[in-house]
Amino acid sequence: MNNQTMAKTFGWMFIGMLVTFLTGYVIFMNPNMLLNVMSTTGLILIIIIEFALVLFFTAKITKMKPITAKINFLLYSFVNGLTFSSIFILYEMTSVMFVFLITAVLFAIMAAIGAFTKIDLTKLGTYLLMALFGVILCMIVNIFLNSSSFDLIISILTVLVFIGLTAYDVQRIKRVIERNPFAEDNVAIFGAFELYLDYINIFLHLLNLFGNNNDN
Repeated sequence: MNNQTMAKTFGWMFIGMLVTFLTGYVIFMNPNMLLNVMSTTGLILIIIIEFALVLFFTAKITKMKPITAKINFLLYSFVNGLTFSSIFILYEMTSVMFVFLITAVLFAIMAAIGAFTKIDLTKLGTYLLMALFGVILCMIVNIFLNSSSFDLIISILTVLVFIGLTAYDVQRIKRVIERNPFAEDNVAIFGAFELYLDYINIFLHLLNLFGNNNDN
């Protein structure tokens, strides 16, 4: 059961990423939809919906029916895909694919470490979560500073934090599966949600560091 649930976790994570990328690309290919999504009102509405979905998901996951958890995850992946359309505007497609491949390799390595290491990563996870709050604070500060150099430093730190969190999250999900405190499907979906966030953050910040800007 443990291996089966872990396989479901990665399977749902892949589905979520597929929904996000396909949604972003479809929006990018439709100029009218793209203008609506990229408008100030559209972006504010998307941010509010994303935040509400995250709060609802994390607060109610243990009480959700499996179908509700799946719908919530797919809906979040879709809404996140709306803003993802911007990466196809900002970066060349070949650059996006190259960075996606690099992210996949890094993610796979760290996921394997988390799955098979005998070292307890709990303390590391605590430090990484503290570092993440620090990075978020730096992002907020840089909104006002608008410093490109500071932005690059933030991206480097963010990549390092989420690379570490990938290993930590995989190990923690594995232990939750072993204890199996609530429905198997919900464990897989919530685990997929956490790993999805790890992957997306690594990808976006690597793209910020190494992506080639689209001059068209």
